[in-house]
Amino acid sequence: MPLPQKERRFPSVKAMLKEPDSAHNGSDAPDIAAQRNATYSRLFWRFVWLTILCSLAPLLLVGWGINLHYSKFAGERMLDFFQTQVEDHRKDIERFLKEHTSKLQLIARTHELEQLIEPGALQNVFDLFNQDVRSLTDLGVIGEHGFHLAYIGPYDLWSRNYAKEHWFAQVMQKGLYISDMFMGFRKEPHFIIAVLHRSGERNWILRATINTEVFRSLVESVRIGQTGQAYLLNAEGILQTRPRLSGAIMEKSTYPMGPYHEGPRVRTLDGLKDSQGRERPRQIACQAWLQDPRWLLVVKQDYDEAFADVSHANTWTLVFLHLSAASILVVTVFITRHMITSIKRRDAEADRLNQQLLQAGKLASIGELSAGVAHEINNPLAIILTERQLLLDAARQAAIPDLEFQEQFTDSMSQIDIQVQRCKRITQNLLRFSRRTQSVIEKVDLNAFLREVIELMEREARTSGIKFFSELDAKLPPVLSDPSQLQQVFLNLITNAIDAHEGKPYGSVRITTQSDPDRRMAFVKVADAGSGIRPEHLDRIFDPFFTTKPVGKGTGLGLSICFSIIKRLGGSIAVHSEPEKGTEFTVGLPLLPPKELRDSLAYKDPLKTAA
Repeated sequence: MPLPQKERRFPSVKAMLKEPDSAHNGSDAPDIAAQRNATYSRLFWRFVWLTILCSLAPLLLVGWGINLHYSKFAGERMLDFFQTQVEDHRKDIERFLKEHTSKLQLIARTHELEQLIEPGALQNVFDLFNQDVRSLTDLGVIGEHGFHLAYIGPYDLWSRNYAKEHWFAQVMQKGLYISDMFMGFRKEPHFIIAVLHRSGERNWILRATINTEVFRSLVESVRIGQTGQAYLLNAEGILQTRPRLSGAIMEKSTYPMGPYHEGPRVRTLDGLKDSQGRERPRQIACQAWLQDPRWLLVVKQDYDEAFADVSHANTWTLVFLHLSAASILVVTVFITRHMITSIKRRDAEADRLNQQLLQAGKLASIGELSAGVAHEINNPLAIILTERQLLLDAARQAAIPDLEFQEQFTDSMSQIDIQVQRCKRITQNLLRFSRRTQSVIEKVDLNAFLREVIELMEREARTSGIKFFSELDAKLPPVLSDPSQLQQVFLNLITNAIDAHEGKPYGSVRITTQSDPDRRMAFVKVADAGSGIRPEHLDRIFDPFFTTKPVGKGTGLGLSICFSIIKRLGGSIAVHSEPEKGTEFTVGLPLLPPKELRDSLAYKDPLKTAA
């Protein structure tokens, strides 16, 4: 009778493999994962803050410093230019007045009174003045009693007496007078330049009225921008020229004049109102006093327009600065994430290697246990064989009279021998697992080899309703390979094929061989009708410790070892699978092993062996 199946103790070995895994995946695993995630988060933010401190902070500080320095420098340059422009314009206005004053003085000194009052003489002088620019409105010679002695101009002033006018007294006292704007007899704003000349005991005045529009154009020629305007004020703040935007000649200006000062001065004005009482935006003004007459030249412009170029440059500088900072920050975040991802990948790789080391340690322990178990089993097996032989010898010496009992006895002895041999093969496999023997390259008949493997596995498969079908190529040539390692590969593939039918009432395993003379290869296909492998798992099935079997059913090392063995023997292994339809493994073996393998292993040359 066969040995009882309960004598096999392999479930305890699986329990040994399962126990450390369950301990490793116990309640501490979430805590470790949470601690690692917290560590990764701290590393991420530490790298980001270090980058901000080491690159962004200096960049922003230097950028803001340069921006402030540029703003100050550009503002000072703009104000200097503003002051220089106003000072040059003040000189132009004074030059205009002095030029006309000098011309009048020259005419008064080079002409006698009788010459100027002759018909046509004063007209010639007037035309000479206005030869290039019509800068004079009229020109007259006035006697010491205040009446015109000669007059050229558009107004009827012959009957007017100027003896009581303010300007008349000033010129009689000073000899030269440039008036402020006044209405006079013509009832419109104008100003004059008057020169006193003495001919013996007679005094007379050469008086010229300056063209108001020509003078205004001269004053406004310095206009800056869209909001800029230039005008003149007398000492009382009365407008001497009409501003471009608001106000009229001889109106009281709202401009805060302040005391007299030398040279140009820049001021910032807030809260000013126009002639209609509307508040104007903030303005920047540059003012300069004329020497004679004592007028104040004012050139002003809206502050925002005056500094528009500086503000534009500052804005774009800050935009580019902050865009650069944002770019650095974004790149830092991406690089840091990549670094953290790399660290996670390295940690995962380290965990995988540690797991492999742990599994290798467990396999070593199982190997030692297997060796002990095999030796312990071999001893009773030897005793059983000895007792069987004694029983056979006793039966030969003393004939058994009952033929039916003799037949049963002979069958029982044969069954004992078969089961003992089976146990011996199991113990040999255990010993082979516990201590790897030296691989030997020899001739292997794959068809016969596979028949033995099928015979070994068929009885176990039949109990699960699984049938074996073989299609072995009769013309398949033998291969030179390692039979012990090939046995491990095919046993593993067939075992997996049987396990693939778990949960199904029946199934089939088909084993096919064929040769490829052109490539000098032999192919073995192991196909099952089981549950198949999902597509996302196909790329990982040859990875160590990867398994799709339930916990405790497999370690994930079988296919990885098969892959290593076939590659070492110079062959190939491929898989094709469809979920719920089945899986097919194709093993390709060269007829001759690679040279590297022949040099590294004990190689039995078939020709020498035959000799």
